Amino acid sequence: MKKIKLKKPALYGIYTGLFALLLGALYYVDYSNNNLQDTKQKDDDYDYVSELYESEDVPVVGTSSIITRPYTDGNVKVVQGFYDYKGTEEEQENAIINYEQTYLQNNGTCYGGVENFDVVSVLDGTVVSVKEDNLLGTVVEIKNSDKVTTIYQSLSEVSVKEYDSVAQGQVIGKSGTSNINKDLGNHLEFELKVNGSFVNPEEYYDKDINTF
Repeated sequence: MKKIKLKKPALYGIYTGLFALLLGALYYVDYSNNNLQDTKQKDDDYDYVSELYESEDVPVVGTSSIITRPYTDGNVKVVQGFYDYKGTEEEQENAIINYEQTYLQNNGTCYGGVENFDVVSVLDGTVVSVKEDNLLGTVVEIKNSDKVTTIYQSLSEVSVKEYDSVAQGQVIGKSGTSNINKDLGNHLEFELKVNGSFVNPEEYYDKDINTF
């Protein structure tokens, strides 16, 4: 076989081409590694955000428009009902308050059976007033919406003040006594106003205020 002898310029060209190929290969490997790291970083970030949403420690802000009861103790019961013009004669008689020979119709529902039970807000809202009344005891009034106002009477303790924002289920005080209804002992007088009128709370629990 006859050997081919290359001239120096040709050799230089070959060496230059090989060197360029080598540089290109190194650049490609480096570029691929960087892309892989970037992709992994993005994947790691995605997993991290997902874990945040799946974590039980992430606070969830939500509101409810469903009216709940103003207490959480299952032993609490109705001790005096709401005076309903459409009610039976017996129901109406049981809803009359006799204060110093004066007969008054009960605008709310009285709950008792447990001493000093926790009284909770039935909806989110803003405290309109907290006052001491000689007949009604300590009274907390909360504006829950443009249509709904709730009033908690005969409280022995109060844990909110005027202008406070309260959440549904938040403890606002404890049951107590009142001079207007001494015979009931320790109790809560709860009044619910819808569109400016007193209504029977027992007929509104578990209802959505957006439907009023």
